[in-house]
Amino acid sequence: MPFPDAVRTCLNKYTDLTGRATRSEFWWFFLFLWLVLIVADITDSVLGTHFGPVGLIEILAFLALVLPLVAVGGRRLHDTSKTAWWLLIYLVPFVGAVVLLIFFVQASRDDNKYGPSPRAYVRPRY
Repeated sequence: MPFPDAVRTCLNKYTDLTGRATRSEFWWFFLFLWLVLIVADITDSVLGTHFGPVGLIEILAFLALVLPLVAVGGRRLHDTSKTAWWLLIYLVPFVGAVVLLIFFVQASRDDNKYGPSPRAYVRPRY
């Protein structure tokens, strides 16, 4: 899934925890999130709105994108045949982030209880 389509899909489904999300959809949105946060940080530096380690615009940008991030994370876990409740493991310091990273990089599973495989293409047979 190309970058703009992935971001558009994630923003349109910002509260939708049903269905599945491909690896590319998740990682393109994750890249978009970091790019937005970097631009917000630079903007905070230029405007002088830093209040400690983060700035006002950076906080507002993160708050605007946290729901789509949680939703695409839950759909990504569904794609690996796991429940979205696994997102709560992030609350365990260090170990939670590592476990989620492992889950997020896993390959898509075939059709499962969360729906058909979201892969947009069919692999050619040789």
